[in-house]
Amino acid sequence: MAATKQKPYRRHGSDLALTRYVGEASAVSLERADSWGTLDVQVVPGRSGGPRRKVEGHDLGVVSGRSNLAQALILRLLTRVGELAPLGHPDYGSRLTQLIGGLNNDTNRNLARLYTIEAIAHEPRCKLIDLSVISVDGQPNTLRIGFSVLRIDDDDPLALALDVTL
Repeated sequence: MAATKQKPYRRHGSDLALTRYVGEASAVSLERADSWGTLDVQVVPGRSGGPRRKVEGHDLGVVSGRSNLAQALILRLLTRVGELAPLGHPDYGSRLTQLIGGLNNDTNRNLARLYTIEAIAHEPRCKLIDLSVISVDGQPNTLRIGFSVLRIDDDDPLALALDVTL
């Protein structure tokens, strides 16, 4: 009997849940996160990681595997390059924040493409395989950045979308 190839999701680690999107284990559906200023630690019903409590409580949410990589990419795009330099990560982040206050035109959409490519290139767990930057109908100051990445040691792409308000 042939051994089944195990997905490398566990190799990507775990982290606190910060983005509000709901991920699906499919290359077809987009996982979404909101734009600037909408990040917070997720609070979930407390129960995991310890003895059962008699009283219902709350705990911090955790993401792992596929969702952890998706969250890491969104956080990288929403963080200004240099913001984490005091913590020893001077190249972490993206230049997307430079577009705030600008026009939704071809130049800024092309800059958004460039800044997204630059940021994702610094993520060692994946490579970019598809990217689109479009205007959002009915929201003239919003760009939708849609992209797919291929995770290392896996052939199931991860698709994400991020709405960026200019």
